[in-house]
Amino acid sequence: QVQLVESGGGLVQAGGSLRLSCVTSGLTFSTYAMGWFRQVPGKEREFIGTISRNGDTTSYASSVKGRFTISRDNANNTVSLQMNSLKPEDTAVYSCAASTVATRRSYAYAYWGQGTQVTVSS
Repeated sequence: QVQLVESGGGLVQAGGSLRLSCVTSGLTFSTYAMGWFRQVPGKEREFIGTISRNGDTTSYASSVKGRFTISRDNANNTVSLQMNSLKPEDTAVYSCAASTVATRRSYAYAYWGQGTQVTVSS
């Protein structure tokens, strides 16, 4: 059974930082590209970034580029999202996902975590 479990969300003031982690099990982690997405109730899911299978390539949405960094640890089946200079508009539920290709398209991701809430106060 494939599981993706996010952690690290919470409440932070604008300008602050958070680090999200996603621990996976039940899949051969190193064979999957990993992505991070976020969603606000009533809005479409938004692509945040993706990292290739071996971690040598990353891609980010323009809204977070330069502030957010994705990394992965294939030895521990974990992907992380470091979020700096947070803004109130970053408030959302953040989810990690696994895909056989590194893409911005959410439909390409076969496995998803439940998500973790990030709230940024002004």
